[in-house]
Amino acid sequence: MRTRTLALWLAISAIVLAFAMPNLAVAQNQAAQAQKPANEQVIVPEVDRRDINMPRFPSNDFEVGAFAGTYATQNFGSSVVGGLRLGYHITEDIFVEGVYAQTKVSDEAFRQVLPGGVFAQTKEKLSYYNLSAGYNLLPGEVFIGSKRAKASAIYLIGGVGSTKFNDQRRQTLNVGLGARLFLTDKAALQVDMRDHIFSLDILGKRQSTQNLELTGGFTYFF
Repeated sequence: MRTRTLALWLAISAIVLAFAMPNLAVAQNQAAQAQKPANEQVIVPEVDRRDINMPRFPSNDFEVGAFAGTYATQNFGSSVVGGLRLGYHITEDIFVEGVYAQTKVSDEAFRQVLPGGVFAQTKEKLSYYNLSAGYNLLPGEVFIGSKRAKASAIYLIGGVGSTKFNDQRRQTLNVGLGARLFLTDKAALQVDMRDHIFSLDILGKRQSTQNLELTGGFTYFF
């Protein structure tokens, strides 16, 4: 009888231990994990880091160019104009530009009516310089064929400057519209339409004149 009782107690103890051991292992594992820091890195990489010299790419923010076209002086007809430009691109959309140009203006039409004409000579030099600010209104691409595309931009521009004509120097406003087509990252073709607004009193009455200009040119970025 005692032998059977002892065997029964041993069997019950074995069953209890069988159920308790897994729960004890889980509890010990949870306790060990709780003792580890939360930010402890599980795998520590053993990679030798090396210093890398990053390449320096040119910003191409500055531009220099030349242009030529036609300048229509109010009351004196159109003539060939040529000039230089220097610009700086502040952002991808905003830029500033300085321009100097000159042309020869003729009073031949007046000489057919007035014997002495208006000018001391048949042609008078007109020169101007200005400083303008521009905004790229429609940046995009121009497709040449089906596999080639070139970057382009249509921009608004306006500024102030000075015009010297027939020994008179007048403050000048200019407003206009232009288009730029990039042939490469550093070279572009440019077309500009400007209205140069300044006052003159050559014909005996001082009046504000509208002088339209259409030019095309080449620009280099650096």
